[in-house]
Formats: sequence, structure tokens, C-alpha cells
Amino acid sequence: MTRLFQRMRSDLPPISARAETTTFLAVSRQAIALAALACVFVIVYYASHWLRFENLSGTGGLLYFLDSVAWVVLIKVAIFAWFKIHRGWRHYVTFYDLVVLVQAATVSVLAVALVNHFALPHLTVPRSIFFIDWGMTIVVVGGIRAMIRVGEERSWQLLFSSRNIPALIVGANHAGEAMLRSIIRNGALTYRVVGFLDDDVKLRGTRIGGVPVVGTVAQTCEVALRRGVREVFMATGELSGRQVRTLIDQAQKHNIRVRVLPSFEQLLSGNVVLQPREVAIEDLLRRDPVQLDHENIRQWIDGRVLLVTGSAGSIGSEICRQLLRFSPKRIVLVDRSETGQFFLERELRQRAGSVELEVCLADLLDENRMRRILDEQRPDIIFHAAAYKHVPLMESHPGEAVKNIVTATRRLVDLAVEHNVASFVMISTDKAVHPTSVMGACKRAAELYVQSLADVSSCRFVTVRFGNVLDSAGSVVPVFRDQIRAGGPVTVTHPDMQRFFMTIPEAAGLVVQAGAIGNSGEILVLDMGEPVRIVDLAADMIRLSGLRVGEDIEIAFSGIRPGEKLYEELHISGEKHLPTRHSKITVAQCSRRDPDSVLRAIEDLQTVCDSDMDAVLEQLRQLVPSYGRPADKPESERRAAA
Repeated sequence: MTRLFQRMRSDLPPISARAETTTFLAVSRQAIALAALACVFVIVYYASHWLRFENLSGTGGLLYFLDSVAWVVLIKVAIFAWFKIHRGWRHYVTFYDLVVLVQAATVSVLAVALVNHFALPHLTVPRSIFFIDWGMTIVVVGGIRAMIRVGEERSWQLLFSSRNIPALIVGANHAGEAMLRSIIRNGALTYRVVGFLDDDVKLRGTRIGGVPVVGTVAQTCEVALRRGVREVFMATGELSGRQVRTLIDQAQKHNIRVRVLPSFEQLLSGNVVLQPREVAIEDLLRRDPVQLDHENIRQWIDGRVLLVTGSAGSIGSEICRQLLRFSPKRIVLVDRSETGQFFLERELRQRAGSVELEVCLADLLDENRMRRILDEQRPDIIFHAAAYKHVPLMESHPGEAVKNIVTATRRLVDLAVEHNVASFVMISTDKAVHPTSVMGACKRAAELYVQSLADVSSCRFVTVRFGNVLDSAGSVVPVFRDQIRAGGPVTVTHPDMQRFFMTIPEAAGLVVQAGAIGNSGEILVLDMGEPVRIVDLAADMIRLSGLRVGEDIEIAFSGIRPGEKLYEELHISGEKHLPTRHSKITVAQCSRRDPDSVLRAIEDLQTVCDSDMDAVLEQLRQLVPSYGRPADKPESERRAAA
């Protein structure tokens, strides 16, 4: 029986033994910490008597100390253990740790005074001893923890080690201070921060974490050369795209490297690690960070059923991600891409929490399928992001563009009205303004239909109009990236070609914000900042790849493609630009077309979808009078419109 019992014990998994060992070690560490605290309290209490009586020899001070030290230290150890001061001594001490330390010291001195007064009235310890002991306890215990932090961070090594790379940090603010602490604590980052740069002149000469603010962003190269700096750090989104571009240009002339560290949001999301990276094209094009009114959005979508069409696309998928920051009841993902839906569901399931996800494979042109989805899901809000987007391809297939953009939008809008959907947000494009392409004209036709129903339906119809989305699938950035990887040339259609750009998260966030604040029938225009010349974009990407324009990689001009125009616009002639409660969103107000006339024109357009190309284009012009190919408008008119 003994042998059987021993064999059974040997067959048990070793986890319990490891757990017992771990528990024993933890208890041992805490006991050692409490014993160390007791020793500190004895020394502090002795020092308090020595200060009070100046010299313990020949006075009653030594007797006071010997008679009371045992129970005083016992009370202090018990109270400090209750406040858990003995735990986490290897952790970084913060202001909040100091607050807890002051609380523990205060409670302990009050407890000692009460015990002395009521339980030991024959032993009268001078009250000044308690005050001295209180102050010294805070100073000594706090000082020990601060010294441990210095040792943990090895910041003294950073100050004196010549092997660490001197660096500057852009931004003397919370982000910069957090970056400094992260660099100090991360042993893999062998940098020594010698100064901060900030455009707030009031900060000049001040210190953050012991590091001085030594100049402005414009003085980066001057300060770097003076202090022997070859690395400059900035947080993601800390500077506008124009500032980053200027900084990069100046730094390259002096062989100074500009690198980017993650922002607070990226670190909190857990998707990145604290490692510096090279400046990316997104950093060069970034505008001032967009602040969303989260409370307003939350009131709009929390507890509701949301449906996103085109959910597997660049914008649709990002809208889904951003909606999960709030608390909708359910998000319905609608797309016809099986592969895209599969991978999107895998991603979103991990972050959905209590939010229900319903993944639907469906084509918006399949009216019966879409009606069944709306019957089952009963969405409160629809985000309509599904559409063809490649301009030259749609020029060759205008009938398919009409089906995918105009007909699909019309059927989805009609189903939204039929199923009493509360809000409908349609995503449009700047190519719908004075359209010169089939895609732009179809988007404008969809805008007209959505807008025409605003006054005859209880559904709140909002249209959001913005420009190109940086690094979306099939956009110019991945094309340029592939061309650079292949050794060039990078092809640009025209030297003067300009476009408005937004990042995918920025565009998706503003779409959600616009849907929350827009009134029915309004076309909301997102602030796209300054237009960017495509040739400049190509040159930036070549330079950021560590190559030289014209030497390593050539830029070739291929000519304007069918349907393209040199300058995109965000407002149609005659539209009024009205502000909204959000500084990055304006209303493009114009007269609305009669719903019946718009419906008849769309029906006529749908009847010729499978006819020859000229019939489709002619019918598009009937519905969208401003539609004209680039060759139909003189160059002076196109420039003036821009």
C-alpha cells in the first residue's frame, strides 16, 4: 500500500509542487520585507530619540527608547503590512506609492499615540518623538524605495555611460515624459536622452525627469549638432505631416536619424511593442490628431444593432473595429468576399467582448438575400461602405459601376425605409464633385437618391464625403511600394496630379462621428487638410526606403488615365460650407432634387445597364448634369474648379 501511494504521488503533475514552492517563496519574501521594515523602524525610532534629546547618554532618552521600542515597532509593522507597503519593493515608486506611504505613517503614529495614552499611561513618551518618527519614516522608507527604483532603471548608467547613443525627444509633454521613462526602463534601448524639443517657449530651460528642454522643433538640427546627437525620437502623431516632412528634410542634410515610437493608444491596444521605427509615409501625411466626441457617439450606438456593408474592405473593416470601442448590442458584417469575412471575423472575435457579431455573406444586388438579413437582424443603423472604387476600371465597365454603386445603394436605401432603420450613413467620395469619371458620377447619383429621401422618410439619411484613403487595398501607396521593391521605376500619371489623403483609422473614425452628428439629408465633408502632389508622395516613399530619387529609383510619368482629373474637389459649385459641432466636419448644403424625378432617372439608368457603353454614359449625364470627362472641360476650368 505504501508503494502504491508513493507511485500515485509520483504520477501527479508537478504543478501542485511548483505552486507550493511559489507560495513558499512569496511568503518568504514578504516575511523578509517585513523584517527589513522592522529593522528600519528600530533605526528610525532610535534616531528620533537621538534628535529629540540630542545625546542619549546621561539622559532619560535611552530609557524611553528601550521601554517603548518593541511595541512601537510592532504596531508600525502591523499597520504597514495592512497597507501592503512591504510588497512591490522592486516595482517603480510613483506619486501614488508616496501617498500610501504617508497614509501608513500617519495611521501608525496615531495608533502608537493612542496606545501610549490609553493602554500605557505610566509610560509617557514625548509627543515630539512621534512627529519626528513620522517624518523620518516617510523620508527613509521613501528614499530606500527611490534608490531601488534608480537601481532597477539603471538611470545612473545612462547618465555616465559613453556607450549609450545620445538622443533628443520631440515633445515636452506627457507623451515625451512617458517616452523618456520607457527608454530608461527598456534595457534593449541603449539611448541616453540629452534634451527635449518643444515649440512652447515657456518650457525652455525647464526639466522633465531631470532632462532639460533645450530648444524648439525648428532648432532640432542646431541642437543635435551642438550636443553630438544622431537620433531624434517623436511619438506617433506628435507633429503634423508638414512638420514631419520639414524635420526629415533638415535632418537628412546633417545625417541625423528621425525615428518614431508608438503613441499611448498604440501601446494600450497591445498591437505594438516599444521599439523605435523609421518614419513612415503615414507620419508625413498626418495632420493634427482628430479628437472624436466619444460621448456623443456612445449615446448614438450603445445598445443598438449596427450593420456594415463592405465590411471586408479597408474602410468597412476599420469602421467595425472602431465601433467595437463602444457598446453596441450587435454588429452585422455584410460582404460578398468569403476570404475577407473569414479573416475579419477571426480578428474581431478576439476583441468583441460582450458585443454580438453576425457575419453574413451577401451581395447587395441580391434583394431577397438582403431583405432576409434585415428581417432577421433588424438593424438600427446602417453604414454603407460597399462600392467599386477603381476609376480606370470603371471607365471600361460603366454598366457594372451603375449596378454596384447606384442600384445597390438604391435597393439598400429602400430596404432601410421598409424596415424602419433609424439611421443610414452612406460613404461617398470627392470624385462625386464635378465628376469626370464613371465611378464619380455613380457616387453622385447615389448621393442624390439618398438625399432626396430625407424629407419623405423617418430614416435619418447622412452622406459622408472624403478623398483618398492612404494605404487602402489597391491604392497608390501599395502600388508605389511594390514598384520600389522591384527596383523601379515608380510611375506617376502627371507631375501636377494632386489628391487629398486620410489614414484609414482617421477616415473611419470621422465617418462614425459624422453619422452621429449629421442631420437627415446632409452631405458632410471631412477636413482632408492640404492636397498632396502624387509625385511628392512617390519621392517621399523612395527617400523613406533609404534610396535616392533619380539615382537608385526613377520616377516615370505615364499620362492621365481614363476618368482621372488633376485636382480633386470637396464641394460642388453652389454648395454652402456650413460648420458643425466638430471642427473637422462641415456640411455641404445645396438644394435637393425632387424624389420622383431622381427615382425616374435612376430607373431609366438601370434599364440601360446592360446596353452599350454610350447609352449608359448618356443616361448618367441626364441624372448628373455636372458629369463630364476630363477632355470635355478646358484646362482653365478644371484648375479654377480646384
